[in-house]
Amino acid sequence: MSAPQVIAHRGASGERPEHTASAYRLAVEQGADVIEPDLVMTRDGQFVVRHENEIGDTTDVADRPAFAARKTTKTVDGVQTTGWFTEDFTLAELQTLRARERLPLLRPANTAWDGQEPILTFDEVVAIARQETVRTGRVIGVAPELKHPSYFAGVGLPMEDAFVAALDRHGLTAADAPILIQCFEVGPLQRLKARIDAPLLQLMSVMGGPADRPDLTYAAMSTPEGLSAVAAYADAIGVETGLILPRDGASRSQSPTPLIPDAHAAGLKVVAWTFRAENAFLPLEHRHGDAPAAHGDLTAYLKAFYALGVDAVFSDFPGVAVAAR
Repeated sequence: MSAPQVIAHRGASGERPEHTASAYRLAVEQGADVIEPDLVMTRDGQFVVRHENEIGDTTDVADRPAFAARKTTKTVDGVQTTGWFTEDFTLAELQTLRARERLPLLRPANTAWDGQEPILTFDEVVAIARQETVRTGRVIGVAPELKHPSYFAGVGLPMEDAFVAALDRHGLTAADAPILIQCFEVGPLQRLKARIDAPLLQLMSVMGGPADRPDLTYAAMSTPEGLSAVAAYADAIGVETGLILPRDGASRSQSPTPLIPDAHAAGLKVVAWTFRAENAFLPLEHRHGDAPAAHGDLTAYLKAFYALGVDAVFSDFPGVAVAAR
């Protein structure tokens, strides 16, 4: 059996502001196999790399008087959010902004890089992966996540045609392409399955369900019957850690669910997310002290998942994940 892959979640985002060139390059330096960009759209239909289309927390947009009037309130996938949204800016405008740390209270050291790096495009992340492949002699993959595709389609910015065109342009449509395409929604993956051969991953969380399928919950999708349905269009599932190792009311890990063997029986690979070192994100038994920002025993937590047979992990600390492997 091949060793589990380490996917750098937004780059080495535990040590640099997420989705920046320095975060991605550090991740590769630390041994990551794959770098992960989240894709949202600009007003002029370009893909930029941000965790959400709301960019108030991850850029210096709030400090730009020219953009003050663009602050607004929107409902995205049922959640009302106030801030600045990528779809209200052109790519050229967004490229004048600079990235900043999203979790400054938990990752104060990362704020040293605030204001230094621009927002990247999907094309630029693919270019980084290719440059790092040449530099290291290892194939560095990309794992783009299509964020809120139904929402973007609803505001006149459908993602799929533009995304397939980008994959064509980069030669990333084949079954063996170094790419893993993710989405929390179902329809976009089903439609991509009909258009490209590249590997597809269905994301699933402990709570809720796909925004485009109010009839479905992720809990139902993680049953043997649900996994069989997912396997008709996807190659893998990307699941929140609690779907594999649930936590009790005190946040202590419980016995593992049958999700990994069930998924493997359905022919699906299993990727777990997201492994972070801070106590705030770890189960009780792996925390060190009480401070939310203090680092606990991420290595032990990762080893528990490797032992259970996951095929890959998403980690903000890819160096730790590589060493634990």
